[in-house]
Amino acid sequence: MKNRTVARLLYAEETTSGDLVVRQPFPTQQVSQLDPFLLLHHLVVEMPEYIIPRREGAGPHPHRGFSPVTFVYRGGVHHRDSRGNNSVVYEGGTQWMNTGRGIIHSERPPEDILERGGVQEIVQLWINTPAAHKMDQPEYIPLPAEDTPVVEIDGGKVQVVAGEFEGVKGPVRPKLPVLALRLELKAGANYTFPVPPEYNAFLYLLDGALQVAGYGQVEGLHQVIFNRDGEAITLTAKEDTRALLLAGKPLEEPVVANGPFVMNTETEIMQAMRDYQMGKMGILIED
Repeated sequence: MKNRTVARLLYAEETTSGDLVVRQPFPTQQVSQLDPFLLLHHLVVEMPEYIIPRREGAGPHPHRGFSPVTFVYRGGVHHRDSRGNNSVVYEGGTQWMNTGRGIIHSERPPEDILERGGVQEIVQLWINTPAAHKMDQPEYIPLPAEDTPVVEIDGGKVQVVAGEFEGVKGPVRPKLPVLALRLELKAGANYTFPVPPEYNAFLYLLDGALQVAGYGQVEGLHQVIFNRDGEAITLTAKEDTRALLLAGKPLEEPVVANGPFVMNTETEIMQAMRDYQMGKMGILIED
């Protein structure tokens, strides 16, 4: 298999998202999106002992037209939404939401966050939805660690969230072809990951360091964007490393984004705003 070459290396700069400080490798002025991927946020929060978890995190807010996917690494996330879903996913788990025609949700630390170490670490990725499915009914998919398939490789393990890896299929069925792998590699691990040649692909390192074949060493808090010129990515862990490997088939559709809405035209964005203001995305009253 031919290894892909590296198109860009992006550092996850600190920025603000609401009241939270997050790391955001993209979008940037240089890279607006990597079709179908729109945005990545890496959040680490240390909770003081006096916090009230139900008042922390992200309060009720709307979405339409894309999938916010949350990979939980430490602590947990308590999700509530206007469709009646109420679920906590802890470390090692993933929350996948197809927002469709519109939904209001909140993302808080769980009530037992302090008992679990007092640290919340998540990576949230926004994945675009094909135009044909942007007005589908919303769907919330909680995937705890114990229900996530794991492929043991020499020197590490791979959680298969979506797509197929080494004959193992992820439980999540996205609205478009996506490969979503959570990697935990010990120092010295070496592996070649197959990637469909027609997919766009990137690697995000939460920490550690990896040698990317044909490129060089990449440190934690960096995102590697690959060219679409091969069907494999070969990685060698120089340190113990946690990383995400994502690949998806490009939609090649117009993208118009405004805050929490991602549609194909300005008119659709205006309609989303009106529908939200008129209560058509439901109401979320947190208990």
